[in-house]
Amino acid sequence: MTKNLFLSVVMMAFTLMACSANNTGSSNTAAANKQTKDNKMTKVELETTLGNIVVELYNETPQHRDNFIKLVKSGYYDGVLFHRVIKDFMIQTGDGNSKTAGPDQLLGDGDPGYTIEAEFVYPKYFHKRGALAAARTGDQVNPERRSSGSQFYIVTGKIYSSEDLKIMSERLVNRQKEEVFRRLINENRAIIEEMQRNNDTAGMNELQNKLIQQTEAEVANSQPASFTDEQINAYTSIGGTPHLDGQYTVFGEVIKGMDVVDKIQCSPTGKADRPTTDIKIIKARVL
Repeated sequence: MTKNLFLSVVMMAFTLMACSANNTGSSNTAAANKQTKDNKMTKVELETTLGNIVVELYNETPQHRDNFIKLVKSGYYDGVLFHRVIKDFMIQTGDGNSKTAGPDQLLGDGDPGYTIEAEFVYPKYFHKRGALAAARTGDQVNPERRSSGSQFYIVTGKIYSSEDLKIMSERLVNRQKEEVFRRLINENRAIIEEMQRNNDTAGMNELQNKLIQQTEAEVANSQPASFTDEQINAYTSIGGTPHLDGQYTVFGEVIKGMDVVDKIQCSPTGKADRPTTDIKIIKARVL
């Protein structure tokens, strides 16, 4: 953590606090989406215009699991388009507005009107090829990283070398330090605001050094962010999108139909990465 980041992070942190929305997800009916007694994972089939995809939902992300099941049973996903497709990255769908979208209509803002609290089960669940994850708005307006109420993506990604992952691991540690630093700034918000009002430069410098030392000590005493052996094996063999790890909720994975996912990701796209020929979910059903 370099000292010259202090003021910029302070200002950004205040901006984030001012812009953060108090969105709340709708409560799901537990009985309607109750899991079987043997804790088996729920499977959902997505019948698309290019073939069928079967996903399995993780029980460790119950809010996302139950919300997904609720939307599937209500028919919300029937007729939605894969509105954002990027080869060697991911395919995204779940925008309710896409059901009636014209050919040049920009998509990506449609949702049920609520968000879902982040459920990071990391590093157990990560962005390997085939991972099912929730889309969301960016950190600038969504510092809590709450998920979209309906939009999701399936990871295709690419294969990385061990050296690539080493560099990314270093970036993860730096990101971990930045997140700790932001939290400490938030905890000292009142003091910082008072110093700013009084133009107390000496006090800001002293606090800066103190928070940097606290950040370094906290990260050093915790388990530094790095890739597990399972992640390294997956990213160097089948691939994925490791730079998204720990930032978006992964709540399931494809267990059948990755060939269909690959057909979708290879489709020609136009403006805003929307496929030039509509690809839709004809029917989603719980198996």
